[in-house]
Amino acid sequence: MHNQTPELLLPAGNTEAFYAALEGGADAIYLGLRNFNARGRAVNFSESHLLAALQEAKKREVKIYITLNTVIKNSEIDDLLDVLTFLDRAGVDAVIIQDWGLYYILRLRFPKMVIHASTQMGNHNSLGAEFSKQQKIERVILARELTMSELSKIALNSQVELELFVHGALCYSFSGLCFFSSYLGGRGANRGLCAQPCRRLYKDKENSKFLFNLKDNQQLPNLEKLKKLGISSLKVEGRMKSADYVYRVAKSYRMVIDQPEKKDEAEELLKLDFGREKIAYFLGKDVKEGIADTSNTGLSIGNVERVKNGQVFFQSSTTMQEGDRVRVRNLKDDSTINIKLRDLVIDGDQYCFIYDGKEKIHVGDELFWVGRREQRFPGKFQNLPHARIKSLPYGEKKRFKQQLQIKSRPSKPRLFIRIDQPDWLRKLRLDDPDGVILSFSRKELEQFDFSVRFIQQFKHKIFIELPKFISEEHLDAARKLLAKIEGQGISQFFVSHLSQKLLLGKNAQVSANENVYVYNDAAAKVLNENAIRNFCYPIENDFENLRTMQNKQGIVVLHAYPELFYSRMPVQVANEEDQFEDDTHKVFQKTNRDGITVVTPDAPVSLFQYKKQLQKEGFTNFMIDLSHEKPSKHVVKKLLSKFRFAEQYQPSTTFNFKKGLK
Repeated sequence: MHNQTPELLLPAGNTEAFYAALEGGADAIYLGLRNFNARGRAVNFSESHLLAALQEAKKREVKIYITLNTVIKNSEIDDLLDVLTFLDRAGVDAVIIQDWGLYYILRLRFPKMVIHASTQMGNHNSLGAEFSKQQKIERVILARELTMSELSKIALNSQVELELFVHGALCYSFSGLCFFSSYLGGRGANRGLCAQPCRRLYKDKENSKFLFNLKDNQQLPNLEKLKKLGISSLKVEGRMKSADYVYRVAKSYRMVIDQPEKKDEAEELLKLDFGREKIAYFLGKDVKEGIADTSNTGLSIGNVERVKNGQVFFQSSTTMQEGDRVRVRNLKDDSTINIKLRDLVIDGDQYCFIYDGKEKIHVGDELFWVGRREQRFPGKFQNLPHARIKSLPYGEKKRFKQQLQIKSRPSKPRLFIRIDQPDWLRKLRLDDPDGVILSFSRKELEQFDFSVRFIQQFKHKIFIELPKFISEEHLDAARKLLAKIEGQGISQFFVSHLSQKLLLGKNAQVSANENVYVYNDAAAKVLNENAIRNFCYPIENDFENLRTMQNKQGIVVLHAYPELFYSRMPVQVANEEDQFEDDTHKVFQKTNRDGITVVTPDAPVSLFQYKKQLQKEGFTNFMIDLSHEKPSKHVVKKLLSKFRFAEQYQPSTTFNFKKGLK
């Protein structure tokens, strides 16, 4: 157990928030440039602003980390090289990344740059930390879903710096594993454009309700424990939040880090962070009450009582003042207006303010207090150096991209089939596919006898798939189980996270499924250098991006029910079928497996009709995923026929394949 002082790491979505973080006591600040960051909707920083921020931060010995934490499309590699050259020269303290392709480019071309693995990389156990250390990644930002017992063990078994989110918004799905926003409209969460489907109302039976709308994270009560565990960095979420929020939260956490006895005072300060209700989530074991029944941030202060001649009247027991920011919510359609209280007249608990905006305010509308300016922060930098990202010569980029090519002989066409329960083995003819991927639950794998003759006869075709989440508490059991399976002559595996290689024996042949994201040639190259036999392209990918790749050895998933949410958080659906629908009447299915909640659409994503087009482009490896289907010979027969003749399967969708991933 250590008791070092952890770094307090704060967000800055704009110049004002940057100064608020400095004033609030940040040891480090993370911010994004205009591209390649997971908060594409924040204002973010231009090159000149970044250089000015670096100068300011240096004066105060504060570090600056740059968020490059999105997946990179193949056509973006040229721009990425220019951005990285600029950041390298600017001398930023670290870059926060999600994409293994970006990792490869950094290692190859900018070896001195410090790399932090984003929470989007899905590291949730000491295996992830150990693998990151081997890859010379300096810091791992852990998943938010860990229990205190898991975190303690990870901290004890890790040789790499660990960073943890201690405050701010929570995602329903594991970060990096959410495709809901992408599925609804091509706005990928992994591309920094999340449309926040978890904050929406869904229809369950006849009722509209919030099924996935999590309260906010607050770890102030656990701070002393986190310090003792030697967590290197305590991170506050909020690059979309105001400077007031950044300052107030910074001040509170700074206070408790430096003077633990002032915890009560800090908690009082945090009551006005204007976020949602708070939970300590899995670390604090309060997940049962984790879903909020409003998606609005801010403190409820009452309802509009009267509107007359541009004056709005309300009553509130909360003490409001001129200039406070308020959100008005229309109860009928849930639309909101953000306003500043102007010409405020106060008579006891009766308030009146002037409003002359275009949108209408109605009697009964709900009022939320969302901000108070405690202090003014500069909105501009004094000395703004002139800077812009310069383009590297075309020839240099071309030569670099040639280094990303995997030299390999074209393989004969192969078809893989994935099944998620043993029953499927009675419905399949194992002569048909070239590979069968067994994606069984933990219990099914433990009970399955791989030594039976039928499996041994086809063992050259059998692959075992590892799950996306393996708790620290289950690592030893997983290691033993996999050793037992290897002992029965099964040697081919699909991992869901690169670190899972470390669970397997020396002679295991390792492939990577579509959760090890390959959106670009550099990511394919990393896998190749890590001796990964097969890899898959992600399910949300689009045809245009696939077409631009040189490395076409990967497996294209042609049919699947995509897992849109993958969450450790339970969710209550009253409907017996565990189905619910959104406001456009799309129906979704909830399932539970090994303690994980998975949400899938009721129609599969199917791309058989594009098979010939893909073959023409040089793709020869395909997969049919039978997970989330009821085992049946008829389904197998129908899907194999559609595959053979490249015919459309109905009903189905094509996800982003043609319309494009933004």
